[in-house]
Amino acid sequence: MTTGDTPAVVLVSGGLDSATVLAIARDRGYLCHGISFDYGQRHRFELDAAEAVCRAGGAASHRVLRIDPAPFSGSALTDGGEVPMGRSDEDIESGIPATYVPARNLVFLSMALGVAEGLGAVDLFIGVNAVDYSGYPDCRGEFVESFQRTANLATRVGVESDAVRVHAPLLDLTKAEVVRRGAALGVDYGLTNSCYAPGDRGQPCTMCDACRLRERGFREAGLEDPVRRRCS
Repeated sequence: MTTGDTPAVVLVSGGLDSATVLAIARDRGYLCHGISFDYGQRHRFELDAAEAVCRAGGAASHRVLRIDPAPFSGSALTDGGEVPMGRSDEDIESGIPATYVPARNLVFLSMALGVAEGLGAVDLFIGVNAVDYSGYPDCRGEFVESFQRTANLATRVGVESDAVRVHAPLLDLTKAEVVRRGAALGVDYGLTNSCYAPGDRGQPCTMCDACRLRERGFREAGLEDPVRRRCS
């Protein structure tokens, strides 16, 4: 537990996982600076959700960094075809999905690391989760550990003190465990947006992988999803 003035940079997408991670970082006593990314994603409602999550979650600041979307071509989340719909749990949990964005978390963490150095922060928080959805290469524990080692080789603070820490507190939790943890910390999940293909008012499609995993998480946690309730 920190004293409340130790800065940390928290990657906030606007979804369920990142909202929970922000709450965990705040609960651990960090002064949290939220960071989000505009990379040409189709589900742009998540940026509005990220702002709302940071405001409600007590972040000291929130900034959105724009990235040229050209390097991220070929993903269903940008310009690479249709978002998969109605897949079975078995299909969701096998293989690398069409919604994989090339090197996304590597790029995001690198930029967050630069922001952290500017703030004098050595702690980064990211909401990767490898239990329910292991298809993304950059959501694995090996990746997080590797990036932390690289961060300590590539930065002044790392060379001088080996102090950079990458926190991934949801890594080994099921989606239901994530939901229960966030609920216990008072996260307002009604502010979040997880859907890969939301409607024109941000309403969830209910059929993409993200919606199906979210639905399963709330169901197995024995809780009602406030977004589903509002949109039903």
